[in-house]
Amino acid sequence: MPMAADEIVALIRTGIPDAEVEITDLAGDGDHYAARVVSESFRGVPRVRQHQRVYEALGGRMGGVLHALQLTTVAPSKE
Repeated sequence: MPMAADEIVALIRTGIPDAEVEITDLAGDGDHYAARVVSESFRGVPRVRQHQRVYEALGGRMGGVLHALQLTTVAPSKE
């Protein structure tokens, strides 16, 4: 059974409490998503580590219940 977008958002926000999360269903099948995650905690952190933090928040669901996730991570812009 595919993972619901709101469940992905909830898991990421639980693991990264200040995260702003935007999910897009890429194929309309509930199985291929894109996520944009914005968090102050990413500032100065290498991109690989940012992605690892998101995967950790998903609790091992990547490659299982969550088949595909195109991931963009950034710190908020300073405007």
